[in-house]
Amino acid sequence: MGKLFVKKPLSLLLAEANDTEKGLKRTLGAGSLIALGIGAIIGAGLFVRTAAAAGQHAGPAVVFSFIIAAIGCALAGLCYAEFASMIPIAGSAYTYSYATMGEFIAWIIGWDLVLEYALGAATVAIGWSQYLNKLLGKLCGFTIPYQWAHSPFETSDAGVHGIMNLPAVFILLLLTLLLIRGIEGSAIVNNIIVITKVAIVILLIILGWQFINPANHTPFTIPADAGSVTMHNGTVINYADFWYHGIPGVLRGAGVVFFAFIGFDAVSTAAQETKNPKRNMPIGILVSLAVCTLLYILFSYVLTGIAPYKDFLKEGGEASVAYAIDKYMIGYSWLSTFVTIAILAGFSSVILVMLLGQTRVFYSMSNDGLVPKVFSKLHPKYRTPYRSQAMFFVFVSIFAAFVPDSVVGDMTSIGTLFAFVLVCLGVMVMRKTNPDQPREFKTPWVPFVPVVGILFCVTMIVSLGWENWTRLIVWLLIGFLIYFGYSVKNSKARKL
Repeated sequence: MGKLFVKKPLSLLLAEANDTEKGLKRTLGAGSLIALGIGAIIGAGLFVRTAAAAGQHAGPAVVFSFIIAAIGCALAGLCYAEFASMIPIAGSAYTYSYATMGEFIAWIIGWDLVLEYALGAATVAIGWSQYLNKLLGKLCGFTIPYQWAHSPFETSDAGVHGIMNLPAVFILLLLTLLLIRGIEGSAIVNNIIVITKVAIVILLIILGWQFINPANHTPFTIPADAGSVTMHNGTVINYADFWYHGIPGVLRGAGVVFFAFIGFDAVSTAAQETKNPKRNMPIGILVSLAVCTLLYILFSYVLTGIAPYKDFLKEGGEASVAYAIDKYMIGYSWLSTFVTIAILAGFSSVILVMLLGQTRVFYSMSNDGLVPKVFSKLHPKYRTPYRSQAMFFVFVSIFAAFVPDSVVGDMTSIGTLFAFVLVCLGVMVMRKTNPDQPREFKTPWVPFVPVVGILFCVTMIVSLGWENWTRLIVWLLIGFLIYFGYSVKNSKARKL
């Protein structure tokens, strides 16, 4: 039982971090890390989750929902920043857990992170495919046939059955090849994407501000007597229900938009490819989170001022932002096309960072002997885990091509929240076990900050429902079979 919770010595972790000859290539500065974080965060969440939370739960007060969600993420982000400055090595929450709570917990979180990164990339790739079709239809009147842009489990209103989602596989292949070529080039592409989508978001905020109708912000929260609304898919929302108006609606809205922040933790997976990580990692994590929070608040205020919140459910759907522009911003229909481009750019950068994060976690697990050596095999020229990248392309593509996004989407969230909980817990453990270890950045107000962070994340986990818990349990059982069948026999920490 003692071996089950064997810890990886901190001295060994730091030695691996300093091995620049055989390990990953250090090329990223603070600016690239900030862009990496923004690239991961601003995606579907900004353009889809904002409208969903406003229409169903919070109304214009979705602004407060974003603030509440940001506080929860910031608490976890402060804990990530301390670990990233103290243990600047690939692996993120997996590595931190190995040093603080032992191998078995580290395995659980490493296996669990597949849900966040790999399935997250699959989910976003499916969304990318849908928006590509919208853009093609708007620009040239041509769309990819339904059967080649949807999974076999989906059927159109006309009765056409999906076969496989080819555009989703295409974007995964393109970004995988980019990552194999090297993180420096990937970071440059990501920077270009981030600049593009942030510029369009800022443009919408500036141009949309003059179209804000004060009546749409009155009252600011949804009143209990707001009646009901039938969504575009036929679902009826009754605003008299507890979680659909007032303060409870704002809190539930925070749970919805919380997942729009998923991605800032992926910055920590690039620690071993960062120049001066003890300084640059905290900057990358916290600044990217702060920038995105500001943009989210301004964007949600403008969007709910342009259109009544009920419109997002009745007519907008996933394309609520483009709908609001076309209907209420007269003379700016061209902007809705730009927004669609921004969404595609946002999705692309999210996929890029998710694929990067997944292979870096398994790179660390492979170096520790918990998964086969193929996952840590580096390209002789580019010094990237190219075989691992190719294998995860196949794995992620299977989900993206043949499984609907409704099945894999929420599994991403539960994996992320588990990671947050363990990182917050790990900071408190490390303060007790290694109080004298140098820390370039210290989480303030310990244990208050990590404890509140844990409570916030656990609350979100509980709210995800039994269906997602069942999927998580099945996934963990598969992981336990691998751990006890392979990992315990090959673990390097057990042989020290």
